[in-house]
Amino acid sequence: MKRYLTALLIAGCSSAFAQTVGKLSDPVEWINPLMGTASKPSMSNGNTYPTIALPWGMNFWTPQTGKMGDGWAYTYDADKIRGFKQTHQPSPWMNDYGQFSVMPVTGKKKFEQDERASWYSHKAEVAKPYYYSVYLADADVTTEITPTERAAQFRFTFPKSDSSFVVLDAFDKGSYIKIFPKERKIIGYTTRHSHKLTPENFKNYFVAYFDKDFSSANAWKGKELLKEELEVKADHSGAIIGFKTTKGEKVTMKVASSFISFEQAELNLRRELANDTFEATKQKAKDIWNKTLSRVAVEGGTIDQTRTFYSSFYRTLFFPNKLYELDASNKIVHWSPYNGKILPGYMFAGTGFWDTFRALYPFLNLVYPSINKEMHEGLINDYKEGGWLPEWSSPGYANVMVGNNSASVVADAYIKGLRGYDINTLYDALVHGANNEGPLEAVGRAGVKYYNELGYVPYDVKINENAARTLEYAYDDFTIYQLGKALKKPKAETDLYAKRSMNYKNLFDPSSGLMRGKNKDGSFQSPFNPFKWGDAFTEGNSWHYSWSVFQDIDGLAKLMGGKEKFVSKLDSVFSLPPTYDESYYGSVIHEIREMQIANMGQYAHGNQPIQHMIYLYNYAGAPWKTQYWVRETMDRMYKATPDGYCGDEDNGQTSAWYVFSAMGFYPVTPATDQYVLGAPLFKKVTLNLENGKTVTINAANNSADNRYVQGLKYNGVAYPKNWLSHKELTKGGTLDFNMSATPNKQRGTKETDFPYSFSTDPDHK
Repeated sequence: MKRYLTALLIAGCSSAFAQTVGKLSDPVEWINPLMGTASKPSMSNGNTYPTIALPWGMNFWTPQTGKMGDGWAYTYDADKIRGFKQTHQPSPWMNDYGQFSVMPVTGKKKFEQDERASWYSHKAEVAKPYYYSVYLADADVTTEITPTERAAQFRFTFPKSDSSFVVLDAFDKGSYIKIFPKERKIIGYTTRHSHKLTPENFKNYFVAYFDKDFSSANAWKGKELLKEELEVKADHSGAIIGFKTTKGEKVTMKVASSFISFEQAELNLRRELANDTFEATKQKAKDIWNKTLSRVAVEGGTIDQTRTFYSSFYRTLFFPNKLYELDASNKIVHWSPYNGKILPGYMFAGTGFWDTFRALYPFLNLVYPSINKEMHEGLINDYKEGGWLPEWSSPGYANVMVGNNSASVVADAYIKGLRGYDINTLYDALVHGANNEGPLEAVGRAGVKYYNELGYVPYDVKINENAARTLEYAYDDFTIYQLGKALKKPKAETDLYAKRSMNYKNLFDPSSGLMRGKNKDGSFQSPFNPFKWGDAFTEGNSWHYSWSVFQDIDGLAKLMGGKEKFVSKLDSVFSLPPTYDESYYGSVIHEIREMQIANMGQYAHGNQPIQHMIYLYNYAGAPWKTQYWVRETMDRMYKATPDGYCGDEDNGQTSAWYVFSAMGFYPVTPATDQYVLGAPLFKKVTLNLENGKTVTINAANNSADNRYVQGLKYNGVAYPKNWLSHKELTKGGTLDFNMSATPNKQRGTKETDFPYSFSTDPDHK
């Protein structure tokens, strides 16, 4: 508590009721990894697990309350822990791959997951990004974990017992274990994964060393404890090793894994843990977190706002995670989830571009371009090894979600200045993906023949979520146009994508003023219920997807009848009741329920399609309405508590929305140079950019009441526009926001102040 009090004393109070937090030296301590963990399939408050890991690390660790194979690995309301799992899981809906678990027990050799499970309490749990500790009541053992990128240290504090044990569970679906008592060592592999295109030779090899001699050692398979055998290969394999311990005795385990081989797992362990003590690894992990978090510093918020900011920030720093390793010569190598070979170069996995193209990748481009350069080199390898760019990787191609949004991810990085990688190969990959159906419906473009010929994917040709696909393909075509133009590709080629980027107009229904599925013969799908979820749309309804014209909001506003009617239509999202039609799904999916209970009308912030919509008032001369709703959403929909999100967190996207919005701007249209203004949440935000430049965002009179931008100065000069330039921000500078309790209805109302729209782009015309 001393740390919090010091920060509070430095900052003082902004009012009689709201203490504010000053400059932090230890931001990692403000993170709550349990944010979003009070979730279940029918209601997501984040669908997160406490991720004990380093930023973008190859391996994560989490306490496991769920059963083997359950995507809800850790749920806050559970009573028992079954193990401590190495995980690579991006989402409970995607489930995991390459997982195994560790669990201490005492008394009897209990190795089955239900028998070994122990009651625990959050009162005896410490969860930090770099350290986890919990008291397991049934075993009378405290377990601690601290991570590196590909390894970890465990420390078990045992009671006095002749029967202290550690169970290692390699899970089912095919696994292997071998115990080496003289070396105090266990090796094994797991083959468990969740997606059918994963190569057959997939293995996560692991090695574990203990600092105490074994008093007993047994392999086990299924429910059978093997008496003499120290090696087993079976559907479900494991090991249980015993110790004689004194009260309070600490036994340390060092563990690492590899997707390449046992030898590489040993190498990862030696390289990352060496002779470090548990405390040394813990301090190194903490230092890495603080250094990574230091890129964005916030001051002058409340305790809750500061905790929520850093807890959300933490979630932006995991996916996609590293799948590459360093061989004995320190060369970067990876096992390919596309062809099963060991190959040179970078590889990443665990992200869905349908979610993360919106804000997560733009955040990396602004704050962490170096890691995004590695990710793009990994994308080149995805394409070379698999023939396509993934739209969801876990670890290779996954058949889930719609769109061809790898185009946005690739184009945005280059437009924002990323260089030093083979962008022309990536451009070829985008053109290939945009004009072909892939090996899965979610790779390439499903319905591409219809789309390219008709300008839309028809409703009545048995291609689901057709309107959503059309809208996303049109935006993706815009990003290909932007990249092609930047690379000086032939005009005839780029003009094709420019033309296709206007295909959104083909689905606009003047009678409803909304987007609507269209049949092959050109007639609109009927009957039409704009509140119907799914069907023509993806995890949303027409009220959510009608705003998915990222590239041309001015054109959309014109279709809707002009600026005033556009603003009125935006207002309707919040004023309509949370009506829904779930008939397409046959039951109420969790995304529907999350919208219904939020008390924000049809605004469904818990899912991605509508998250940018709040910022669209800036395109129609009503920026103060953006300022109001951004603050409202941050205040009501986010908190650093187990129920702190309002839907799936989704690989950093929903968190990146908060981080950007708290800074005061948001990337509505990736693959352009612009961020659209909202209003900052804090009195001061400092962006310490990778190039050494600093962006300072001041809002000295910011408060709960003062949520409106009265005026803005950029480097001391009055700035009337509703957008900021990425290129200019990377030069460093100071933004001074004058905040007030009443909106300024003159600022940002001229068309010259509005953000980018393709149809008003003079370069295109």
